[in-house]
Amino acid sequence: MPESESAPRPVRLSVDYEHASRTWWDAGGQALWESITEGFDGSSVVLDAHMAESWLAEARRIPGWDAGHEYAPHPIAVRPVDEDEELDY
Repeated sequence: MPESESAPRPVRLSVDYEHASRTWWDAGGQALWESITEGFDGSSVVLDAHMAESWLAEARRIPGWDAGHEYAPHPIAVRPVDEDEELDY
């Protein structure tokens, strides 16, 4: 694959402990989260960008996704994985 067409970088999804609402978790978010974190520590997971976007699309459909404060609007935070970060797949 040419450098200009490189695959999207993986992303890290992690529990945003600043998000105070339990609505999303109680409305099905807990089961959805556990479906991708099984076998990991449970507080974060690294996924390829396409898998993460698919999961996030489903997560956004659950009531309470936008119920947090401005500084923590969603129960799950998304951030790119640093190029030099070691990944445990």
